Amino acid sequence: MLQIWRFVTLVWVALALTITSAHVLELPQKMQYDAALYSAVNTTLYRQFATVGGVYGVGQILAAGLLAFAVRRRPRAYHWTLAGTALLVLWLVSWLVLVAPVNDEVTRALKASPDLVPRVWMQHRERWEYGHAVGFVFQLFGFCVLLLAVLRDAGPESQRIRLGR
Repeated sequence: MLQIWRFVTLVWVALALTITSAHVLELPQKMQYDAALYSAVNTTLYRQFATVGGVYGVGQILAAGLLAFAVRRRPRAYHWTLAGTALLVLWLVSWLVLVAPVNDEVTRALKASPDLVPRVWMQHRERWEYGHAVGFVFQLFGFCVLLLAVLRDAGPESQRIRLGR
């Protein structure tokens, strides 16, 4: 059962990582967009990112936290799993501090005066784009540390088995 939960956790984090990775890959091009294009892209393209991304984001933290609890008596895995979970929590904190306030301001502008939205996006573009990049780093390291926890817990015994010794 532990192996299945490790698999589920790593897949869940990998799925969440796809969203922040997409933001990072788009960043150089989007930083060159004019206000109208940037606003059009950001106001339409990321609707599913919010709903699906929210499920992935919260799910990755819950899955990793449950995994840390499951391996709490396995010191080779526990500390690394806990560290990976902490990095995923830092992803959420960075999103809440850097990205969410921009989303809230754009939402207020959309409701109050949609013609102001391009200007609002341009005022906060760097914070929004680089905020996602910061989150990507936390998530990527979190994923790597969780993977390392699985590999460390496997230890030399499983390597002998795999190598046929």
